Amino acid sequence: MMKFGRCLLLALAAVLVVSAADVASAAAYKDEYKLDLVPSSGTGWGMGAQYFTDLVRERSGGKINIKPYFNAQLTVGKQTNAFMLLRNGTIDFACQSTINYSPQVPELNLFALPFFMSGQPDRYKALDAITNGKAGKLIAKAIDDKGGKFLCFGENGFRELTNSKKEIRVPADLQGLKLRVVGSQLFLDTFKALGSNPVAMPWSDTMSALQQGTIDGQENPINTFFPVKIYEFNKFVTNWHYMGDPTMFVVNPAVWKSFSAEDQELILKAAQDAAKYQIALARVGVDEVGGAAQLEFLKSIGKDGDAPIHDWNAEMARVGMTVTNLTPEETKQFVDLTATVIDSWRDKIGADLIKAAQEDMAAVAK
Repeated sequence: MMKFGRCLLLALAAVLVVSAADVASAAAYKDEYKLDLVPSSGTGWGMGAQYFTDLVRERSGGKINIKPYFNAQLTVGKQTNAFMLLRNGTIDFACQSTINYSPQVPELNLFALPFFMSGQPDRYKALDAITNGKAGKLIAKAIDDKGGKFLCFGENGFRELTNSKKEIRVPADLQGLKLRVVGSQLFLDTFKALGSNPVAMPWSDTMSALQQGTIDGQENPINTFFPVKIYEFNKFVTNWHYMGDPTMFVVNPAVWKSFSAEDQELILKAAQDAAKYQIALARVGVDEVGGAAQLEFLKSIGKDGDAPIHDWNAEMARVGMTVTNLTPEETKQFVDLTATVIDSWRDKIGADLIKAAQEDMAAVAK
């Protein structure tokens, strides 16, 4: 009997030790984790980030609380400093564009190479082939090697051009236009090669600059510029799909290590689910081939109401924008003018990475 009592006491002690460890682990978690992103909550990018934080909170029973800080609040508008702030722990999580991390992770400039993916038979298949293929794995490793913890790719969309002056069909139409671009040298090189006058500017300053007329236009995915009513200042839009703009769900490595293995799995799955949702929002109404399937996916998770626009060209025309869709022959003129930009950036990005991306795209091209 005494032996049984001793065993029972030992078992109870073991349970208490485990329980204490669980309490200590939970207590080590922050009350709030900060998530960084650039646009507003009403954009597809912002909605995807919000969905991620909602999923984590719900699936962890409220134990893990991630708060999204919209409109580049955590970077005070200096969005190209975002990776440094995540790396040093000022920022815990991020749903960031590859563009904004590219100053510190040059491999990410792959996605900003002009007309690199849009020249493929299906630009969305080409983008997916890269993010899910060998090139995507190399990029994830580059982020991890430079001080981040990569979770998965989402999507902001292919970037189109808007301006207040005129319809853009040929490169000559860009001559002298002041166009807002991200503070990236690759963007400056691309738009200078096309004959425009690029102005590096944070997105948070762009709308006021358009309103005041200090710039003539900008380039961004439709689901980023339309929700902020850019059509009030820019009446012309050119669909040229000149570059893809994936987002990335990333976390500070020390913060990641602070989570239990079970919670790491929970967070990763939430990021992957949010990324699928974000990708669908970016493609409904603009992906001529796969947009309907993306809408069906949103219906399957009860989120089809989050993508009310099923034809973005018609919607932009409805609010008074002149919509220009370039033909392949017209696009080729822009491609030819920016070919030297790709050549000059090959070694900076990594010739092996570019080759891997080309092989990924070739595998799905038909």
